Amino acid sequence: MKNKNFLWLLGLAGILIIVIVPLVLFWPKGDTPRDDPWKHVAEHPVHTDHSAIIEGPLETPQDVTRACLECHPEAAREIMQTTHWTWESKPFDVPWRDEPVTIGKINQINNFCISTQGNQRLCMTCHIGYGWQEFQSYDFSKAENVDCLACHADMNTYAKSEYGNPSPDVDLLAAARSVGGPPTRNNCGKCHFNGGGGNGVKHGDLDESLYFPGENLDVHMGRHDFLCIDCHKTSHHQIKGRLVADNYRIDPAEQVACTDCHSEHPHEDERINEHTASVACQTCHIPALALKNPTKTYWDWSTAGQDRPEDHFTYLKIKGSFTYEKDFAPHYVWFNGNLEYRYLLGDPINPDGPTYINKPAGSIDDPTAKIFPFKVHVANQPYDTVYNYLLAPITAGEDGFWTNFDWDQAFRLAEERIGLPYSGHYDFTETWMYWPSTHMVQPKENALLCDDCHGENGRLDWQALGYPGDPIEWGGRFDAR
Repeated sequence: MKNKNFLWLLGLAGILIIVIVPLVLFWPKGDTPRDDPWKHVAEHPVHTDHSAIIEGPLETPQDVTRACLECHPEAAREIMQTTHWTWESKPFDVPWRDEPVTIGKINQINNFCISTQGNQRLCMTCHIGYGWQEFQSYDFSKAENVDCLACHADMNTYAKSEYGNPSPDVDLLAAARSVGGPPTRNNCGKCHFNGGGGNGVKHGDLDESLYFPGENLDVHMGRHDFLCIDCHKTSHHQIKGRLVADNYRIDPAEQVACTDCHSEHPHEDERINEHTASVACQTCHIPALALKNPTKTYWDWSTAGQDRPEDHFTYLKIKGSFTYEKDFAPHYVWFNGNLEYRYLLGDPINPDGPTYINKPAGSIDDPTAKIFPFKVHVANQPYDTVYNYLLAPITAGEDGFWTNFDWDQAFRLAEERIGLPYSGHYDFTETWMYWPSTHMVQPKENALLCDDCHGENGRLDWQALGYPGDPIEWGGRFDAR
């Protein structure tokens, strides 16, 4: 009997050893993240080397597209259903208009270059369609005008130029044969790093430093060599992630979120996890904007046309006065992913303060909102003093503002081409535009610490955010609203 008990205990011990030893050896150590983001990062699809497939000659860019469509017959149709092609949203019902409206670069204004209609020659350089013509209706139904090379060619072989066409010196056959891999940061960055008319001008978290970033510039692109499409996942040419600056409402299914890969409570320290109900990941992990290249934070159009010393970062006769900043803290507001308001062409200005081109939606009382970092761009731009709405001048081309520096004539040309009545009387007014910060994500070693937000010199304006004071001082839990 004793032998049987001994053998039973020996067998049990053996089983426990077999089970426990591997658990001890392979149990996650203390520095292992609570989540496993890598399981959500899709592998890049295998692409085909086109160098031996594409046959010439290819005389026009449309010839290139027709060649692409022979093997990818649905590609153009898919592209033509995206905002990369239309530059315009689906119709929205907004509370301040009686009829549904659309929002996009094709028909709205901002407080940078104001309007794509003002300079079609250069603005359309970043449109993925060929063959724009000055102030003529563009035919969005022509599949052969879809520019496949902008996203798929090796950018060492391809460049866009005026009216969306390839640069005259591009070898179209060589560019088409260079296709062979997924779109790279070079493809996306050619337009998105140069929004607003130059490197880093518009966003503050997107510029040419991201072509080859170090991990302390962007942990995803630097340490892990992410491509844009690793986060902006794409299906049938529909790319996830839409900029709220030029949209009013965005379906969460169309947006990119940190939680696409990371847990909602990814930290080992529960005190930090408590913050995630009220604080966006970006707030702590993007502590500063424009880390390497400066970004524009102020633009005064009213000084344009004057003869004074010119410098790219302070004054240009064609555009007016500027302020650029580098390595500075964002502006923090509550944000639920949508806009409370987006200025539409013809909306009235605010006579008692700045006119908001866009305004993030959210408040301390909104359970879906979190404190989020933004770049705020302030401008002094023209408006009609009789109709009290912002004006979109024609800047380029014959008789445009950049030709004769006559604002009145530039507004009269716009009346003809854009269709917004002009009274003949204008002035300049202050506008604000918010740009959400989601790139240049820092590694955890560089993230904000407690003292960065809490305490005497904390960066957050607690009262402006709706709190009675710093939560750490009045004893409230941070996630209490």
